[in-house]
This record gives sequence, C-alpha cells and structure tokens, in this order.
Amino acid sequence: MGAETPALRVEGLWTGYDGRPALEDVTFSIERGCLAGLVGPNGSGKSTLLRTILGLQRPWRGQVWVFGGRPERRRLGYTPQTESIDWAFPITVFEVALMGRYGHLGLLRRPGKRDRQVAWQALERVGMADKARRRIQELSGGEQRRTLIARALAQEAELLLLDEPFAGLDAPVQHDLLHLFQDLAAEGKTLLVATHDLSCVATHFDHAVFLNRRVIAFGRLEEVLREDVLQETFQRHLLLLSRGGQIYAEHP
Repeated sequence: MGAETPALRVEGLWTGYDGRPALEDVTFSIERGCLAGLVGPNGSGKSTLLRTILGLQRPWRGQVWVFGGRPERRRLGYTPQTESIDWAFPITVFEVALMGRYGHLGLLRRPGKRDRQVAWQALERVGMADKARRRIQELSGGEQRRTLIARALAQEAELLLLDEPFAGLDAPVQHDLLHLFQDLAAEGKTLLVATHDLSCVATHFDHAVFLNRRVIAFGRLEEVLREDVLQETFQRHLLLLSRGGQIYAEHP
C-alpha cells in the first residue's frame, strides 16, 4: 500500500480568516482504504482543513491532491457539523439522501430510478430507511448525523470527510457509527474523521493526523500516538496520566 498514490495529500497549506492564519504550513498524507482521525482541540483548524480540501475555503498557498489529482467533488463525500445545517428546512430524510446524487446528474436532469435506489440503500446502510419519509426537523441528534452520512454514501464518493460525527451522541449510537466506518474502510473507502475524542481514535482507528493549526504528527496510530505528540497537540486542554505503563489522556 505504501507504494500507491495516497488517497489524500496536503502540502504546505496555509489559510485563514480576515488575514489571520487558521492553518499554518499543513503537510500530511493519508493512505487509501484507511480510517483516519483528524485529531485536535476545539479551534485547532479541523473544520477549516476539511472545508479547504473540499474547496469551500480558499487556500492562501499550498496544494491538495486527491488520489493523485486535483480534488473533484464527485470523489469527495462530506458531512458538516450538524450546527451548520438548517434543520427547520421542509425536507424529508429521503430527500436529503437523494441530494448526494446531484453531482452525478447532468444539467436539468432529474434523479432517476438508480439514483433513488442508491439513496435508499444509503439510508438502509445507516439504519434510517424506516424514517425515510420523516421531516428532518423531527430527528434526534444521532438521526441527523446518520442522515448526513447517508447523503455522503449516496454520492458514492471514494474519500469521506466527516466533521465531528460523534459529538453529542450516546454510546450505542456512537458504537454503531464506528462499526459502519470500519466496514466502509474494509470495503476500500478512505475516511478522514475530525474529532477531539482521543479514546475513540485510539481504540477504533488505524491512522491519525494530529493538528493544532499545524500538523504535529501523522501516520499509523502505533507510530504517532505518543505522549509528546499528545502534549504538543492539546497542550493545556489535556491531562496525561500514566497507569501501568500505559498513557491515558483525559480532558480536564
């Protein structure tokens, strides 16, 4: 796998807002078919990085390659944080999933039978098919996130960028999503999941990018999950405890 072109390569990326940098000289790569965590405290630039990869945030300088070429929206699936969505909009769960097909449609083309089938299968995959006709304002937080993931799956993207998909979810829902992400990686999808949940990444992920405006470390988890990396990434936001020879990270 190491000789393959990576799923994602970011090199020397700078960007920010109102002249102030949010990301500084960010460089990393992610192998194909892996479940990678984008890990850092709040305000570390995780959402900005995802938006820049997607082309929603303009880079000041630097380059992004997706599967060796320029980023193509059809190859990128994205789930934003739920706070950025207008959940009062009068639309059903199925219609949200079907939106994932729009990149496959030509100008003025309406979704066809296969588009609807793919959207339905995506809802089944995330356990939302039984709520397909419900309005999105009726959904719980976990159902909202699963609906957004269904939209990304319906897109049939090869690289999925997920922004804080576990935030505010109870343990059973989080557990179901983790199994789904692991299954997708096993099928050849590449996932980059922004999160500040270290225990989740340490237990279930195989790669990680540690970010705090710049990349502190990236690579396979057994290589980068180290005390010095955690201290530099989280700084005052993290308490490290040593128990039985193992390092445990806790938020104070």
